[in-house]
Amino acid sequence: MKRILSFFLLSSAIFLASAQAPVTYYDGTAGLTGIALKNKLSQIITDGHQAKTYNGLWTAYQTTDRDYFYENDGTVLDIYSENPTGQDPYNYTIITNQCGQYNSESDCYNREHIVPQSLFDEASPMVADVNFIRATDGKVNGMRSNYPFGKVQNASFTSLNGSKLGSSASPGYGGTVFEPIDAFKGDVARMIFYFVTRYQSQLGSFTSANGTGDMLGTTAFPGLQTWELDQLRAWHISDPVSSAEIARNNATYEYQQNKNPFIDHPEFVELIWGSAVADTQSPTAATNLVAQNPTSSTMSLSWTAATDNIGVVAYNVYANGVLKATVSGTTATVQGLTPSTAYTFYVIAKDAAGNSSPQSNDANGTTLAGQPSGTSCGTENFSNIPASDSQYLTRTWTSNNISWTATAARTDETVNGKAITIRNGNLTSSAISGGIQNLEIKTQLKYGSTAGTMNVLINDVQVGTISYTAEKTVSTININNINVSGNVVIKIVNPVSASGNRVALDDLTWTCFNTLGTSEVKKDKSEFTIYPNPVKNNELFVKGENLGKISKAEIYDLSGKLIEVIANPFKNSNKINLKGLAKGNYILKTDSFSTKFVVE
Repeated sequence: MKRILSFFLLSSAIFLASAQAPVTYYDGTAGLTGIALKNKLSQIITDGHQAKTYNGLWTAYQTTDRDYFYENDGTVLDIYSENPTGQDPYNYTIITNQCGQYNSESDCYNREHIVPQSLFDEASPMVADVNFIRATDGKVNGMRSNYPFGKVQNASFTSLNGSKLGSSASPGYGGTVFEPIDAFKGDVARMIFYFVTRYQSQLGSFTSANGTGDMLGTTAFPGLQTWELDQLRAWHISDPVSSAEIARNNATYEYQQNKNPFIDHPEFVELIWGSAVADTQSPTAATNLVAQNPTSSTMSLSWTAATDNIGVVAYNVYANGVLKATVSGTTATVQGLTPSTAYTFYVIAKDAAGNSSPQSNDANGTTLAGQPSGTSCGTENFSNIPASDSQYLTRTWTSNNISWTATAARTDETVNGKAITIRNGNLTSSAISGGIQNLEIKTQLKYGSTAGTMNVLINDVQVGTISYTAEKTVSTININNINVSGNVVIKIVNPVSASGNRVALDDLTWTCFNTLGTSEVKKDKSEFTIYPNPVKNNELFVKGENLGKISKAEIYDLSGKLIEVIANPFKNSNKINLKGLAKGNYILKTDSFSTKFVVE
């Protein structure tokens, strides 16, 4: 029998979440319910969404719709042909088997709009939004046509994995419906919830032009017809979020810079569309709290999420008994700590009703001395950029022995003096010595109407994002604990389309990084340190107590794919040979600790 990999639901899930989207992604949702929460989520998943082309879906599927969870063979994960408990009737090779023409099942896979594109007249960005467009068998996609999803009473067509088309058994609707197998009913429900939230302001125009498809509502709230909403809520509850959905959601964010909030926070469904009930149940305690990556003034924390009957909305983070931060995700960077000082950290989960969990386990950590780590390394105030010009061209200049290149850039705007304004290009430095620990920069939206983010890469590895507001105010953004040593190249990318937002940058500064180790303290207070991090010569060293007793080490990439299993990894030495791993971010998981490392 096949099984879904449980990796994403275990301790290492904390790293996967933080690697894909900012921990602040759902800020502002705490305490909201009903239409207020739906409005806020619509804003979050609309801001930053990069509209793609219809043909671009083929590219997206190379990372979003791969099977590393059932067969674990990288074939197309097709919800209309996957058999979760046995052998699939057929499999598709990515790219090789894309449609094309089809006459029967197993001929090729194509692009299935879970909300039919006829309802929005094949308009952009809906037509290419991979959040609700799956790679599925062409024949079954054609049989589903534009029918709504529901429970089938008498099937007129059944696919080889048991998906059915036929007359409705869903209460309140008597037409023809399509029913996926049980393992994917929740997936379908959450994709439709995403659609009516992301595009809630357009539902009226969709339905007035093309009808509701017997599924969509005509107003933002509730956004669905009553019978369909009831059916989808039931499917959402009966088929919870899977690790395959989580991985797809993260890959989708990498592709188009927005997510399906009902995968990240399943509790949002009932908070928006459910019946109001008194919530008196407290969340469970968060577990596996870890303190790592100390600097002279900060400490990075990560933990395994608490659970709640309705949903956890925030975590209060404490250092030596003092509240230091409140966050919505399962990671935090505690600021304002004293150098060379020992701290004990714990977190307390909160739900929307204000109920508090017990304290998590304690995690202990000591900040670094004030020097040499974190010393000022460089600045760029853009005073040497080329002469004022409103055209979007490639610009080059040199400041403080660093060469800079800006593409699709204009030079006639100011923030705090001269600034470089990027359209759909990037700002890139030459190689800079001394490494980088923290980065600060000012941003201001000059042309465009929506808030958004730009991606920050160090040596072509994304380390964070910098934001700007729709109000065109100046924002000062910090990215801390980048922690890359040696020579570095700073690159800031504006991922929007050519006609989208144009953002000015000014007062870029960064600090050096000279600390090579990453320390991780587990709840039993044993300490493990990996070094160097980033890894440069294919050798990763581990220092800690009782290394020889560790029976197994596993290396995963950030999609959750298992790369290598090493039995008794420290039997003869404290070194792991990475055997030429490609440059990128990875997770080392053992039976004593889990931690993230970077290969340069």
